[in-house]
Amino acid sequence: MFNKLIAAILPYMPKSFVWLFSKKYIAGKTLDDAIQESKNLNSQGLLVTLDLLGEFITNLDEAKANKDAYIEIIDTAEKNNIQGNYSIKPTFFGLLIDKEVCYQHLKEVIKKAASYGNFIRVDMEDSSCTDLEIELFRRLKQEFPENVGIVFQSYMKRTLDDIKNLMDLNTSEHPLNIRLCKGIYTEPAEIAYKGYENINKHFVEQMDFLLKNKFYTAIATHDRPLIEKAYELIEKYQVPQNMHEFQMLYGVTPHLRQEIVNKGHKMRVYVPYGEKWFGYSTRRLKENPKMASHIIKALFIKK
Repeated sequence: MFNKLIAAILPYMPKSFVWLFSKKYIAGKTLDDAIQESKNLNSQGLLVTLDLLGEFITNLDEAKANKDAYIEIIDTAEKNNIQGNYSIKPTFFGLLIDKEVCYQHLKEVIKKAASYGNFIRVDMEDSSCTDLEIELFRRLKQEFPENVGIVFQSYMKRTLDDIKNLMDLNTSEHPLNIRLCKGIYTEPAEIAYKGYENINKHFVEQMDFLLKNKFYTAIATHDRPLIEKAYELIEKYQVPQNMHEFQMLYGVTPHLRQEIVNKGHKMRVYVPYGEKWFGYSTRRLKENPKMASHIIKALFIKK
């Protein structure tokens, strides 16, 4: 109850206070910070996916600025030999303002990544964006078959059908690359599963479908029961190492992360950074109110 209270009031607290919680889960406020943290993770045998925080912009000048920022991110990361790829949110590039402008910006970013033989992950945002983002991804996948993937959220009731509707893009030459996560946005019960057990049940159902049908499957979870089930399915379907990976958030469950690496599986860490860290932090806290304890420790426990 106390943790939930903290999670509820945190968005209304001063940003300097929220940063005490956030700094454990965000690589920093600058690209240099993110590059240094990525190097640290790479040195531990971990891959990364870099993400400049921000979404739901209000004008197309911002969209262009964000596109330019991502071009810089890619060039800088590649010059620093970062072992990883890049995550993008379409609303950050103007999806809800002008979807054609958004497409052109993403096309340019993916083309830049592809010039280095690298990869862009198109994130899935809230339900107002789902159809638009699937449409956008389908268009980009046909143009860049090796260099773009998408995210699906297991708590959405439509997810399995959405995956099945993309089966035509999943070929042996260019497998469809999907990150499966639980989902973080607040959605109504009419369209989203509720409750831990129910969401996990559908996560497993969708993960089973992906692994069985030879999608490249990025299993994004910190939930041990789901990870154990993933091991079972990987063994059942004899999924090779080059057709799956696990993914975790920066700063979360590092011991469990290392266990997975020790078992010989590929692990990728989501590395968010940027000045627009506040919204990301408060959403994460609402998703997992237990994180509130870290705020109390930061305030009152001397190291």
